[in-house]
Amino acid sequence: MKHSTDRILTTHVGSLPRPDDLIELLMAQDQGEAYDAARLAARVRESVAKVVAKQVEAGIDVVSDGEMGKVSYVNYLKHRLAGFGEPAPLEWTPADLLAHPGFLASRRAGSNPVRRDPPACRGPIKVKDRAPLEADLANFRAAVERAKPVEAFVPAASPGVVVIFMPNRFYPTEDAYVAALAEAMQEEYEAIVRAGFVLQIDCPDLAMSRHLAYQGLSLAEFRRIAARNVEAINHATRNIGPSAMRMHLCWGNYAGPHTHDVPIKEVADLVWKARPQAVLFEAANPRHAHEWEDLKSARIPDDKILVPGVIDTNTNHVEHPQLVAQRLSAFADIVGRERVMAGTDCGFGTFARLPPIYPSIAWEKLKSLAEGARMASERLWPAGRRRAG
Repeated sequence: MKHSTDRILTTHVGSLPRPDDLIELLMAQDQGEAYDAARLAARVRESVAKVVAKQVEAGIDVVSDGEMGKVSYVNYLKHRLAGFGEPAPLEWTPADLLAHPGFLASRRAGSNPVRRDPPACRGPIKVKDRAPLEADLANFRAAVERAKPVEAFVPAASPGVVVIFMPNRFYPTEDAYVAALAEAMQEEYEAIVRAGFVLQIDCPDLAMSRHLAYQGLSLAEFRRIAARNVEAINHATRNIGPSAMRMHLCWGNYAGPHTHDVPIKEVADLVWKARPQAVLFEAANPRHAHEWEDLKSARIPDDKILVPGVIDTNTNHVEHPQLVAQRLSAFADIVGRERVMAGTDCGFGTFARLPPIYPSIAWEKLKSLAEGARMASERLWPAGRRRAG
């Protein structure tokens, strides 16, 4: 994994706005409706090529495939792993939305969600079809070879987040379900790294699930679950070097009050125990923008790289580059300039049909991210001491 050796490198969390016609094809595939498989494959391939080139043009150094071939960052696994079957309703609603029932009702009335009931685990979890992953890696490799970014990463779901969004209806305990997912996901994790990409493990379960599935538990009980999930990540990645991995921490990519979010200081020590070297986390939205102060006193291991979100992915306001630079400088003052990269709070297309940011504005935000990183680099690497690049 590249470090910010002579300037602040830029990246993001993974998902980017998808073309409308691609969204329709992905939704048809996800919901078991008739669709043209050849057309879907072609549109994914074309969209990956365009989105990688557009990231480089916008000034993003470490790029993704935009998750063009996935309907969401979790449900895609039903096409790759055996064991998922008939849907089951999610038995939770975010605690912060329950606290404001009128707002919750208005959101449900005005939304067009990916199917509310996700596929549930109905049998043994194991690898079913390697072709979708191989296609994603091939499409991405071709796009990267043409666009030549500084580096490239591929997101993959953590075992713990799958438990939250794809309910267990087979294993005797949640612990057993997590263990089975860790064994099955190992193959995907290792394939991404073998292909020459940085592996990003998406871990909203280490924060967001506190006010979702585990809202009725005490903090101590939740921490035990988070620790279990970290152990599952470490087991599944035991053959991968930490420097080839990054992980994303999230409190939910939705525009709610977030008054029930667990503070980062309550879970940071567990996050540092995960093997991935870099940690991406929310640091721009109004509920978490202050937490850089909490990290000033945190015991952050010397080998960890911080990738704070300096762009909010739930507002169409475009952050000024100077604000981006200020935020990056604050983290550089905590751990040093070489251990900071510029990131986003979450993805710009977490679910295919629910983009929180208008697509063209998402790209403006990424351009502001890049410009802000340049401004921060000028402060952190004084003139005459920076190499070109």
